[in-house]
Amino acid sequence: MRRDLLMPKLGLTMTEGTLAEWLVRPGQRFEAGDSLFVIESEKAAIEVPADAGGTLLEAGAAVGQTLAVGTVIGSWDDGSAQTSPPAARPAPSAAKPPAEAVAPAPVPPPTPAPLTAGAPPSARIIASPLARRVAAQRGVDLAGVRGSGPRGRIRAADVPEAVVGAPTGVATVAPANGVLTRPTAVESTIARRLVQSKQQIPHFYLAADVEVSALMALRAELNAAQAGQRFTLNDFLLAAVGRALAELPQVNRVWTDEGILSLPTPDVGIAVNTERGLVVPVLRDAGRLPLSELARQSRSAIERARAGRLSPADMSGGCITVSNAGMHDVTSMTSIINPGQAMILGVGSVREVFRPDIQGQPALCREIALVLSADHRLLDGVAAAQFLKQVRGLLARPLALLVA
Repeated sequence: MRRDLLMPKLGLTMTEGTLAEWLVRPGQRFEAGDSLFVIESEKAAIEVPADAGGTLLEAGAAVGQTLAVGTVIGSWDDGSAQTSPPAARPAPSAAKPPAEAVAPAPVPPPTPAPLTAGAPPSARIIASPLARRVAAQRGVDLAGVRGSGPRGRIRAADVPEAVVGAPTGVATVAPANGVLTRPTAVESTIARRLVQSKQQIPHFYLAADVEVSALMALRAELNAAQAGQRFTLNDFLLAAVGRALAELPQVNRVWTDEGILSLPTPDVGIAVNTERGLVVPVLRDAGRLPLSELARQSRSAIERARAGRLSPADMSGGCITVSNAGMHDVTSMTSIINPGQAMILGVGSVREVFRPDIQGQPALCREIALVLSADHRLLDGVAAAQFLKQVRGLLARPLALLVA
């Protein structure tokens, strides 16, 4: 039975998307879970899998075309009835959704993998038609490319650039000054959004150290008292930022094209480094959750992020992100605000330093450096300083974070 493929809605605010890549060709069979195409939205480039197996009949939308959500971009046969060859269809523009359509579930795309040793001559090479065409054009042997798709399938984004002027069929050789490659769809999206943030958001920065000896002692005590759950420093950071938002609701807002949007709940994003790149799941109502529940939700979000199971809705909302680089042994970090938000808090490593005590004698303390990047359209220096002071106070006196 013939069914239509639609431009999916990958987030609550998504109204249109750009077709970045077809991963199957007309006439090719696919199984449930196989990726069909890549869509680039305002927030990310996302590989869209099929909910059921079938055969692609028509790839009507062209790569690079930007289409409204619900627009027909192609058609497929679900195998339930004989389907005649499709009639020619013009490029989609504003087609309305039919009654039956694939409801693809978005999965963030993996980062393209590097070259590996060549595969044995008898090994079957699984590659998308576009990847084979790109490889032929660039003179790249697919036997030496590791695929990042399902079951090692090679996608077009995995194929490296050939050396300019290299004859067809000759493997790519890095020149003395390196090899030029095209960015993947997700790399292009990240680059575009970071440039957009630095160009359109007037950043300003506040830095401060906070003494966390009491916090580290409380964390060790809590972890020793219960075997089922272990708290991390990040759990306390997220709790402090969320609680500060709840106590200072005037800073919990974002800049939009329509005006300044005040947010109803103290949601906090957490920067997670994955094999696919940096992603930011948002923890809902973080400022009002008990510490144990916030820690549980944080672990779940991190696990889903690293497994590539976050949806666009999981990565939307909130006015601030916490980016903790402490595990990388850095003193401090000044970060770029995530587009659509108002602040980002960079966190450095825990450092042992000597500070004078109340008697003026040197005392060993444990400190972390905080750097708050803020949008000057939304916060002035006083408001940002008050927010950072609130966060520091909660971290320095962490018992308050145990009270919901």
